[in-house]
Amino acid sequence: MTRILRLMLTAAGPYAPQFRATLRVSLAATAVQTAAYAVFVPLLTALAGDPVDTGRAWLWVAVLAALVATEAALRIREMGFTYDYWHLVTEDARLRLGAKLRSMPQQELNRRAAGDLTTVVGHNVTSAATAISSLAALFVRLITVPLLLGVLVLALDWRLGAVLVLATLAAIPLVRTVQRRSNAGYQGVNTADAEASDRIVEYVQGLPVLKATGQAGADSPRLLPALRHQHEAQSAAARSASIPVAGAQLLVQAAIVALVSAGAALVLDADLSLPLLVAITVTAARFAEPLALASTMTQLFEMAEAALSRVDDVLTVEPLPVRPGGTPPEAFDIRFEDVEFGYRGQSEPTLRGVSFEVPERSMTALVGPSGSGKTTVTKLITRFADPTSGTVLLGGTDVSTVDPDELLRHIAVVFQDVYLFDDTIRANIAMGRPDATEAEIEAAVRAANVHAFIAGLPLGLDTRVGEIGSALSGGERQRISIARAILKDAPVVLLDEPTAALDSESEVVVQEAIEALVAGKTVVVIAHRLSTIVGADQILVIEDGRVAQRGTHTELIADPDGRYARMWAAQERARDWHVPAV
Repeated sequence: MTRILRLMLTAAGPYAPQFRATLRVSLAATAVQTAAYAVFVPLLTALAGDPVDTGRAWLWVAVLAALVATEAALRIREMGFTYDYWHLVTEDARLRLGAKLRSMPQQELNRRAAGDLTTVVGHNVTSAATAISSLAALFVRLITVPLLLGVLVLALDWRLGAVLVLATLAAIPLVRTVQRRSNAGYQGVNTADAEASDRIVEYVQGLPVLKATGQAGADSPRLLPALRHQHEAQSAAARSASIPVAGAQLLVQAAIVALVSAGAALVLDADLSLPLLVAITVTAARFAEPLALASTMTQLFEMAEAALSRVDDVLTVEPLPVRPGGTPPEAFDIRFEDVEFGYRGQSEPTLRGVSFEVPERSMTALVGPSGSGKTTVTKLITRFADPTSGTVLLGGTDVSTVDPDELLRHIAVVFQDVYLFDDTIRANIAMGRPDATEAEIEAAVRAANVHAFIAGLPLGLDTRVGEIGSALSGGERQRISIARAILKDAPVVLLDEPTAALDSESEVVVQEAIEALVAGKTVVVIAHRLSTIVGADQILVIEDGRVAQRGTHTELIADPDGRYARMWAAQERARDWHVPAV
């Protein structure tokens, strides 16, 4: 229970003080409610007198009414958190998750599936906010009402109070069983929900491939097992605690019967007054209500805890630390000094002892076989990850001492796989610099060779590109991403093979756009088509995580036994490849 409250406070974020105040109001309301039940004793005693003490009875009725009104006012205030802060907690939690995902180390981000994160940011945040706004006060009541009313019954008659204490002690193991089974069950449900969400995202994005391979539809082997697993997990979670829940509720009802029976025997023996028995019975019934509910509500609390735990799991991921002593770079040469880096779970490092320098306003090309570590080099420059050992410097400044946002302000990246948001062309380009003027956007459009095809669109720059840019061709998407980078006008440009997936005609147009982008910049380009980087100031051949060769195209081609010369010869031979006639 302490853990659930801690998770609720974490999820509440900046609204934790208001949340704590709500819990205090709930506790105060319960104390007032207990006092109201205590008033039943003198009220019933006054009513049972012979003659009836009318004045005293009305006095206690007035006290009871005042206490009930006070409790009602406190309960209304208690519900204020739901009305005033539920949406704010939800919004803030999602914003904090977004900020956390932005600062999360790339390795940590990569291990989390898109569907999993979608479930956390969507469903789990909603469940967490609901738990904070609605279940938290109920949580306090389930604990404090039996506790305070139990003390009251013990004070009125210790013998009948002992019956309630024994019933409570007997019910605790059953409630704990419900808690344990529900926790395991709903953790499994959340895992299954995340898997199903991930498979749905995969299904939608891969629908053309699934159709082409005959695996689309209700019986899709990629989607159906995940949905079945989700259904089975939900059913198992619902069934797992049913018997302990029924047992706990039956035990509480039996305790009330035992209390009334014992009280009746004491009244018959003239050892207990009838008004006192009636007051204790009313109080005991209120005592038993939350105790009976506890077994059922425990399932809701465990469901909430599962959601809160998943939100907390993301919020508590430590970002890459910013070491002290750094200043924003003023020069923009890049230097790797004996850098080693390995991905989590790999037995061998991806980069081993890599050292090189990229002079300011020059172009360095990285070539080599797939998996050799080329993309990892760019990830270390952007500080999506930190080296295991060694140093990466930008303008002589260790990038680990620079705030990530400040570092990325100086770097523009153009990826091979372009991601465009389901918005207008203008909005996608303006992401490079949101405060850019219309004239600056237009200039970036022309420099990136985008204006020609935009002119033929009915809405021009206000044309929506579709999900992931699906309404545009590969070359058009790539030019928009280059326009975005041109608009950003960062002094360092990283190109991850931006023309590899394009046809020859698109490649020419995109190459012209790239020339406009890289003019006067410090450029690192990953290349598979060696013909595109023959003019690079420096070519680094990365093989098995090491710099196997370095030099210009002319220097490297002069060594016929070198890796670069062999790659060049293989690509030259591939130009003559053709589909044989059948």
